[in-house]
Amino acid sequence: MAGKKVLIVYAHQEPKSLNGSLKKVAVEELSKQGCTVTISDLYAMDFEPRATRKDVIGALSNPEFFNYGVEAYEAFKRRCLASDITDEQKKVQEADLVIFQFPLYWFGMPAILKGWMDRVLCQGFAFDIPGFYDAGFLKNKLALLSLTTGSTAEMYTKTGVSGDFRYFLWPLQHGALHFCGFKVLAPQISFAPEIASGEERKAMVASWAQRLKTIWEEEPIDCTPPWYFGQ
Repeated sequence: MAGKKVLIVYAHQEPKSLNGSLKKVAVEELSKQGCTVTISDLYAMDFEPRATRKDVIGALSNPEFFNYGVEAYEAFKRRCLASDITDEQKKVQEADLVIFQFPLYWFGMPAILKGWMDRVLCQGFAFDIPGFYDAGFLKNKLALLSLTTGSTAEMYTKTGVSGDFRYFLWPLQHGALHFCGFKVLAPQISFAPEIASGEERKAMVASWAQRLKTIWEEEPIDCTPPWYFGQ
């Protein structure tokens, strides 16, 4: 939709991968709609995933005992966070929709993307206590996980060996995104591209492009325990 701003946080090392193709087609489709698309290509940026003392410029609020969460909160309020964090926060602040594009590692995000969440979505910026879940500071924004898996769709069912795919989405969508107030759109899961045929991989990319044509008409999921675990 013209005038909308989209941030794609992209965590894959190889541009020719399926993740790379999914990112590329999203940029093409959303740009065609008149959206402004920004990409944070975390590996290309050599993004620092570790939450350390270096994230605070200048003095600590408690030099005797280092508490990262407290120091990041205080530094955010004093505008003393490292520039790589504030650059990302600015991109998030400006976005109507944030798409996370990544391969699933151990039922979670790759470390570089987990580190982005740890450092960028700090208290004061993304949430406060109180001021989380429906009251989270990013509540006027949409978020969407577009991910690839190693295992097949059959393995990610309630009776499958890996359990329902919604189980692994709980900490990502609910514990991080919804906690910060994001309205979460249904995930885009491309199952087992490594063992898919070239045609099947093309179809995965095409279905994502197709979905993006009407992405602004979608309603968010009901991001509560029953969506993930049933009644």
